[in-house]
Amino acid sequence: MLNLTSMTSSNISRAASPSEKRVHVDLGDRAYDIVIDGGLLERSGALIKEVLRKSRVAIVTDENVAKLHLKTLQKSLDEQDIDHVAITLPAGEKTKSLTFYEKLLDDLLAARVDRDECLIALGGGVTGDLTGFAASTLRRGVDFIQIPTTLLSQVDSSVGGKTGINSRFGKNLIGAFYQPKLVLADVSLLNSLPRRDVLAGYSEVVKYGLLGDFEFYSWLEEKGEAVVGGDLEARIEAVRRSAQAKADIVGQDEKESGVRALLNLGHTFGHALEAECGYGPDLVHGEGVAIGMMMAMELSRKLGLLSRQDCERVRAHYERTGLPYRLPEIAGVSWKSNRLLEHMYQDKKVDKGKLTFILMKAIGDAFTTQNVEEKDILEILDIFVDNSAWGA
Repeated sequence: MLNLTSMTSSNISRAASPSEKRVHVDLGDRAYDIVIDGGLLERSGALIKEVLRKSRVAIVTDENVAKLHLKTLQKSLDEQDIDHVAITLPAGEKTKSLTFYEKLLDDLLAARVDRDECLIALGGGVTGDLTGFAASTLRRGVDFIQIPTTLLSQVDSSVGGKTGINSRFGKNLIGAFYQPKLVLADVSLLNSLPRRDVLAGYSEVVKYGLLGDFEFYSWLEEKGEAVVGGDLEARIEAVRRSAQAKADIVGQDEKESGVRALLNLGHTFGHALEAECGYGPDLVHGEGVAIGMMMAMELSRKLGLLSRQDCERVRAHYERTGLPYRLPEIAGVSWKSNRLLEHMYQDKKVDKGKLTFILMKAIGDAFTTQNVEEKDILEILDIFVDNSAWGA
């Protein structure tokens, strides 16, 4: 079982608000802070200024986020005399592609962003992943800062340095490990999200409890509805504990050669579901992960590793908070087990032709394995494809 201990963050020379929390990602000379609070965007300029080598930045955002939050960020930068340019891309998963990666690089070069300047990713996971990958390659590497605007990106994609884009062969198959200089998680920004997007992020919050922290999972059983419902204090604490869990793991295993693989709980199944839907809006990443985690638990139960009681306990929490645990009915998508299995074999975690799974022995006790028979995988997929067989 993981020992998810707290770490002391580095000092930032400014007055912090009473509710502000910090998590330190301990990677030696590439270490950085995750700052968590409400109202951070309004005072982001002072935090950003602390990590800049040159007082000029390029903001990368999408059309939806720009309408809501770009002016607030620009005003805060102006207050600190930080020059800035902004590049706005289309919203949606399809922007995380070679086409828009090339466009972003062209726009950054046209804006004469040099090697001592910094990119700021203002948006969700798509913007963060694309901007981080662009930063890793622009002029052989420039600094970047993450300002995640969704719960999913605040607790997952903005932390740990995984950057990348999708290929027609699968999700996140092109990318690099490249750490940001700073992450600013403003939970107030989540108030502008529809409930569906909040739930998509909450699935990743639940993941941290399931994979290695029973105490946190128990806290979520008590406070999860408040997190989803918009309680500021509960959201700050949920993001802090999730970010700390990921920071602890990344500090041990930056490039996923060992324990970091546990963060993929539910993802082997979930990415296959997303691929079958064409990475479109009908099934977003967090929904795929939520269903994928339930599939991983049912596979664990079938193999005699996880109790039925634990499976039912987690499913009850899904039902209370609104997380999906069944395959949705989507126009044009006919769920077929064999097709989902084909997608799974395109996953980047396939090693020597074998699928990698994160399975569970108990809530808070997960492990990585490749010792799963294809017939067992197909049996679980069959149960979910045939919703009437659920729980059989």
